[in-house]
Amino acid sequence: MTHIFDDDVQAGVLRHMNSDHTDDNLLITRAHSPGRDIASAAMVGFDGDGATWEVTSSTGETGHVRIPWPGGTITERPHVRREVVALYDDACRRLGVPPRPHT
Repeated sequence: MTHIFDDDVQAGVLRHMNSDHTDDNLLITRAHSPGRDIASAAMVGFDGDGATWEVTSSTGETGHVRIPWPGGTITERPHVRREVVALYDDACRRLGVPPRPHT
């Protein structure tokens, strides 16, 4: 059964991703949706199996991109960060973008 994170965890992670990591959201969704026209992206949810982003194309069409966690199923809040960082690093590798250091 998929682990569902509580509302406070969801709100905190989504707020952080959508205010501090807007460029990362775009990079991650572009890398994991090859050929898809993605002009903007916002993380809209996650669970123990992966995360979902709402994406908007350059023509204004919206949709969703669901990406599974690279390390498999998770159940703890600190694991969300680990998995998002792994998605970011993989996106940089796929797109040939130098990753920034993680603090």
